[in-house]
Amino acid sequence: MAKARSLAKQKQAQQSNGGGGHALSSKLARYLDPEASLDKDQLLDAVHWIRQAVGLICGLLWGAVPVVGAVWIALFMAISTGIIYWYYTYLLKVDEEEYGGHGALLQEGLFASFTLFLLSWTLVYSLAHF
Repeated sequence: MAKARSLAKQKQAQQSNGGGGHALSSKLARYLDPEASLDKDQLLDAVHWIRQAVGLICGLLWGAVPVVGAVWIALFMAISTGIIYWYYTYLLKVDEEEYGGHGALLQEGLFASFTLFLLSWTLVYSLAHF
């Protein structure tokens, strides 16, 4: 009897949390929904982590392909900035003035992402090609 009550409570908790496994996907979907209202901290956090992912992916790719030079750094900056601009302008359709303007949104996470990019690029390049 106690086991049945425990299972019923777990099922009720999963339903109230959005179905257990679907809770994470619904949280992520909120960051892609133009109708969802994100406060300033949530949007800046999303921009920051998107930039970190782009920095890591580009660093791993640049290191694996063995490319060197300032052109690739400039290309990373253009890709990273372009993705962030597309994210908040075209995907979310937010009014950038509510969040501090283009400068604040485009600068969020830039230096941490650049550091992660350089670190991953250098490590992968050094380990794979020397």
